[in-house]
Amino acid sequence: MSFDRLGRFTVRRRWWIVAAWAALILLALPFAPRAPGALSAGGFILDDLESVRAEQTLVRELGASPSAFVLVYTSDTLRAGTPAWIAAVTAATGGIATSPHVTRVQSHLLAPAQVSADGQTAYDVVFLDLPPDASPAAIPPAAARLHEVPGLRVRIGGGPAFYGDVQSVTETDLRRSEIISLPLAALALLAVFGSVVAAGIPLAIGGAAVLIALAGIWLVATIMPMSIFVLNLATLLGLGLGVDYSLLMTSRFREELAHRTGPDRVAESVRVTVATAGRAVFFSGLTVLLGLLGLVLFEFMILRSVGIAGAIVVGLAVAAATTLLPAVLAILGTRVDALAVRRVTVQPGTDGPWARLARRVMRHPVRVLVPTLAILLVLGVPFLHVRFNAPDATILPSSVPSREAYDILAAKFGEGEFAPLELAIRTQGDATTPANIALLYDYSRRLAADPRVVRVGSLVNVDPRLTLTQYQLLYAAPAGPPDRFVAAVLSGSSKGNLAAFTVITPFSSNAEEGRALVRDLRSGVGPLAPPPGVTVQVGGGAADVEDVVTRVWSDFPRTAAFIIVTTLLVLFVLLRSVVLPIKALIMNTLSIVASFGALVWIFQDGNLSAPLGFGPLGFVETTQPVILFCVLFGLSMDYEVFLLTRMKEAWDKTGDNTEAVARGLERSGRIVSSAALIVVLVAGSFAFADIVLIKALGLGVAIAVALDATVVRALLVPATMRLLGRWNWWVPARLDRALGRFLPKTEAEIEEANR
Repeated sequence: MSFDRLGRFTVRRRWWIVAAWAALILLALPFAPRAPGALSAGGFILDDLESVRAEQTLVRELGASPSAFVLVYTSDTLRAGTPAWIAAVTAATGGIATSPHVTRVQSHLLAPAQVSADGQTAYDVVFLDLPPDASPAAIPPAAARLHEVPGLRVRIGGGPAFYGDVQSVTETDLRRSEIISLPLAALALLAVFGSVVAAGIPLAIGGAAVLIALAGIWLVATIMPMSIFVLNLATLLGLGLGVDYSLLMTSRFREELAHRTGPDRVAESVRVTVATAGRAVFFSGLTVLLGLLGLVLFEFMILRSVGIAGAIVVGLAVAAATTLLPAVLAILGTRVDALAVRRVTVQPGTDGPWARLARRVMRHPVRVLVPTLAILLVLGVPFLHVRFNAPDATILPSSVPSREAYDILAAKFGEGEFAPLELAIRTQGDATTPANIALLYDYSRRLAADPRVVRVGSLVNVDPRLTLTQYQLLYAAPAGPPDRFVAAVLSGSSKGNLAAFTVITPFSSNAEEGRALVRDLRSGVGPLAPPPGVTVQVGGGAADVEDVVTRVWSDFPRTAAFIIVTTLLVLFVLLRSVVLPIKALIMNTLSIVASFGALVWIFQDGNLSAPLGFGPLGFVETTQPVILFCVLFGLSMDYEVFLLTRMKEAWDKTGDNTEAVARGLERSGRIVSSAALIVVLVAGSFAFADIVLIKALGLGVAIAVALDATVVRALLVPATMRLLGRWNWWVPARLDRALGRFLPKTEAEIEEANR
């Protein structure tokens, strides 16, 4: 169905279309609120990473727990190990061992290393039988078994608690952003249209798209894992794009209505609106959709689920804007301007401020192009020193319990104590033979001698007073080690030809020194090379981060190539130009690069951290630039499509490049700026989020869209269009004729085809 026929269809079947969407909204109402509960906070890891394979080996063969959380005890009046302390701890946590999914508890009462030097802080490790992504389920029943005891405070920390807090804080962030963004968006729309009805339509269409999308996300989440981070992105895209597309369509309808007369003026205005603006909405939505589908090519759950959820939201926003909205406009007709608060005159084709700006730029294109280009490139310079890492508790506000626990443990025990490297070591034959004990003994001492290692835990590090010969004799006893403690260490760290080493470093899992140690351990050369005939898998802490960062960025070129190639093809079909899609790609890249630079400058380097209310991370979370690239590539192309389709209409009528640019910018400049303002308001509202990743995503989108709709569209586009001249519109004649048979390019062609 052509867009012209779609426009006619929406006029004829307007009541049926509204009824169908109303039924869909009613169907979605019970399920949309359930979406947050169906989402999970993990998704940053893959089973085929070497670090995960090492951890799975230890879980499968040595019975290691796949996940664990910590109970952190602090007191100003009690001292660890005293009868009063023990009584308080027992009263506070006596039921933890029987909590669901708890396999064992490693108490600080039997492990002096788990007590701080001042005796006022200690921690227990609670091991679970759940995989990391499912481990937050163990926190609520465990928390229910904790009791308040005077003089002692107990906090739950560790990965499971962190993921659980991420989920709850994300939902709070979403509610806060909606409270901030919706009234601001409504005021912006009221300023654009001057009418309560005209301003309310885009908000209603965007809200309908978000509501149905959330129900769709809930449905998908019941089938496959979906990340909690899709919640904020779905709202951002649903409201932003839903309102944007509705704004474009409503503006075009009012423009068409203003210069038509007769009994069919409403029907004809709707038809032309769908045939022109509806076509632009479809193709702009397609470019956004392609950007988001690029995320589906990743194996990481967080990236794939963002791509799936984004595709659902964008698809619904386009569908609502091209079917529901025209049907509503056909019903309202001239009443679209009802409840006016100010008069907004629609004067298409006049030489207004945007056209005058375009002509000023085109009179001096090089003078505008060079400094503007330089400014955008300078804004992107901080990205040259970007450091990628995985999220940890520092992305949460300091008042959240798991973050409090993290800060206490890091201050009292050092960050490295809770991010050890786990080595799964394979020997030739049983690991406890004298020959293999000698190899393992030598290897552990070489590891411990590295300045980046605090200590090594293993079957050959039970007691620093024991010599190699004593270890060999100890494990050679026919009945096993006579000492029960040594026997317990042996059973937990060795089985058959497998031995486990725990390497404690002074570094957090995100520290570059720890990741460098992982690379050295895996290199197989140098002082940390394993003994001959011995193989080593490195997991835990920094190994997870190293593997995630490496995999994400090794997969990114494939995704970028998919997005770029498919977008170029879509724009070629829409604009029937070889040059314009390539130029649009370059323009998009500039705004994205500037946004990436701002991301590093603010969140890694910590500039503006005080007014924005967060602590500097010292890194950029690995998936953040990938998500931003895919989202921003589509959003930036969105505005390029809005702008270029109006320029294309003028070019097809006049054949004058300069006039086409001026007219196109005049007819689209106000709408593109207004649409961008809506997205900036919605995305900018996430600057008030408590989770730093959400804050960074919102600000990244807001900065890129603001630059794109102002500096790029108002200055760079007219300048480059003037320099390229008629080459902007070049296309092989045969291809142009072939495409013309399927996609009429002007309103005149549409009317001719209808006759």
